[in-house]
Amino acid sequence: MKVAWLFPGQGSQAVGMGKELAATVPAARAVFDAADAALGESLSRLCFEGPIAELTLTANTQPAILTTSAAILAAMRERWPSMPTPDCAAGHSLGEYSALCAARVIPFADAVRVCRVRGRAMQDAVPAGQGAMAAVMGLEDDAIESTCRDACDAGAVVCPANFNAPGQTVIAGEARAVERALVLCKERGGKVIPLNVSAPFHSPLMTSARAPLAEALSRATLSAPAFDVLANVDAAPKPDAALVFEALVEQVASPVQWTRTISRMRERGVTHALEIGHGKVLAGLVKRIDKELCVLSVSDPASIERIGEHLGF
Repeated sequence: MKVAWLFPGQGSQAVGMGKELAATVPAARAVFDAADAALGESLSRLCFEGPIAELTLTANTQPAILTTSAAILAAMRERWPSMPTPDCAAGHSLGEYSALCAARVIPFADAVRVCRVRGRAMQDAVPAGQGAMAAVMGLEDDAIESTCRDACDAGAVVCPANFNAPGQTVIAGEARAVERALVLCKERGGKVIPLNVSAPFHSPLMTSARAPLAEALSRATLSAPAFDVLANVDAAPKPDAALVFEALVEQVASPVQWTRTISRMRERGVTHALEIGHGKVLAGLVKRIDKELCVLSVSDPASIERIGEHLGF
């Protein structure tokens, strides 16, 4: 059996995430305490109590999701000390930082601080109201790419941002271009859902976020991974710190190749996966990509108890 670890990204947040684990598992509580110390504020209280409006601010959401996933993983390791090292791991967008923490590439405190900078830089890259994102269902990737090109008129930019699963792609860009792309997608047989997000993530409009992110990463200690982490930008592992750095800086303004990532895992022989974080979004995407990959979503004491049965130990 080959196992992968999957880590969710922005959009998985909810008030109360991690609260039960922090109250019952010392290892999880220690992770939240470490995040509070790294930021000099009570991120844990925001995760546990909200308010949701503050939690969903990108600069808060990103370190909060990272911390919750790290706390869940710490609780898993405490409960199952002989749990095997995964064959590989991956995280969706922000979740790539959780995966890199799990693989000992970046110390947790450094990652929390980097994610705070990343969130602020992505939020500041485009003035409020000028960017947009939307999900498109029912169209193949090449059709969506062609439609985005057709919608890029008068210099307005729109492009695929997340290749989430076959027939499910997120596009991002300038609001007027996204609006035109959605009209064209519907005309070509797709179903569209505008997303309530604060900026056009993973599009060229995020290019200005690369410099502050690179500066924050340069202050972090990066090491070679303890196991392969497949990067969002190309679904390939990065075997040393320099390549990890380059991939993370590129990732912020490049599409998330999630479909390719899961397919690459299957090519490696992965049969089982653990989704480590709040919610079950990634398990749902995996089912659309490859129904034979068995995923257990792990977020609380009850689901941690099911890991042994899921992985057969």
